[in-house]
Amino acid sequence: MNHKIRALIHEYKSTITDEWMEEVEKFREDDYLQNISDTVYRNTNREFVDMLFQTMDRDKEQVKESISEYTDRLIQLGWPLNYITRGLQEFRKAAIETLNQKEEHRYRDVYDEIEDWTDEIVNIVVSHYSGTWENTVFLQRMALKELSAPLIPVFNNISVMPLIGTIDTERAKQIMENLLTGVIEHRSQVVLIDITGVPVVDTMVAHHIIQASEAVRLVGAKCILVGIRPEIAQTIVNLGIDLGKFPTKSSLKKGIEAALEMTSRQIIEINE
Repeated sequence: MNHKIRALIHEYKSTITDEWMEEVEKFREDDYLQNISDTVYRNTNREFVDMLFQTMDRDKEQVKESISEYTDRLIQLGWPLNYITRGLQEFRKAAIETLNQKEEHRYRDVYDEIEDWTDEIVNIVVSHYSGTWENTVFLQRMALKELSAPLIPVFNNISVMPLIGTIDTERAKQIMENLLTGVIEHRSQVVLIDITGVPVVDTMVAHHIIQASEAVRLVGAKCILVGIRPEIAQTIVNLGIDLGKFPTKSSLKKGIEAALEMTSRQIIEINE
């Protein structure tokens, strides 16, 4: 940045800050900032604008480091990228208007200089936010794969696969892989697929479950669908989904009892 323009920005720092604080207060009512207290919001704004002024006196590597550290804190606190980009737009506007008013267009390259400066900061912020979120999403996907749909042996030749959460196409593939691998590994004769934790069973989810049961049958095991709540049963009927190819039970307990019978065993109560 031109050293004269940089000196002017420092000279009118107080005016620029006041105008900027007034403008960012106007989008304080946005939904994504509603849960942030007034004190935290004001302190964050003050820290934000101080950081912007400091970047003018640093080289590119120092600017990148300071902005990255600042955005890391905002990401950890759950502040959206939109807050920073709008804040930078308002800061650019406040700086340009202040210098033009005070200096009466003495420096006609004010706009270009400030535009280039703030654009560089925007690029660093967006790049850092994107990289951080991509890494977070990747780690979450890896964790989901590790925890998603394990096949748990509960008795000899009987295993349970509890399903929790929404089932999409990618997760259905993971379920299928875990199911077939687990059936062979545990030598399961009967597999209980428990959908108690699945909030919605639509045509796609039912299709994935039917595919899974067919795959189990092809490797020599049988499948029982358990955890069918009344609302899920009603949805299945209304959608015309045919689950008649394999047994269904309302609870895991009843499913285990059925699985024991299918493997020539049963639960017997012993009177003391």
